[in-house]
Amino acid sequence: QVQLVESGGGSVEAGGSLRLSCAVSGLSYVPYCMAWFRQGPGKEREGVATINRYGAKQYAASVKGRFTISRDNTLYLHMNALKPEDTAVYYCAASSSDQRLCFPGLTTFGYWGQGTQVTVSS
Repeated sequence: QVQLVESGGGSVEAGGSLRLSCAVSGLSYVPYCMAWFRQGPGKEREGVATINRYGAKQYAASVKGRFTISRDNTLYLHMNALKPEDTAVYYCAASSSDQRLCFPGLTTFGYWGQGTQVTVSS
């Protein structure tokens, strides 16, 4: 019944922008932590950005200054100055109900979106 539905992915040229959205429904609690992950071709999944329920944000060094995470009832990732190395499948995630941390390596994310493809050409 819980659904995280992503949208906004696509193909853009280097230097362009995209806004990803993740609509959340069916959760009986407000997740303490929400996050965006990505997995590029032949690469491991990595945390891109997190935001806790109070609005505190963190970003991977590779996207800091270019990407902005935000949330209301929907999770967003505004991506500017895109580079070819940003090409990946992007996933949104919501932390489990007992979590009170917001770090990709430490927080248990109980719910995930299906992933949306972002392709950046040069």
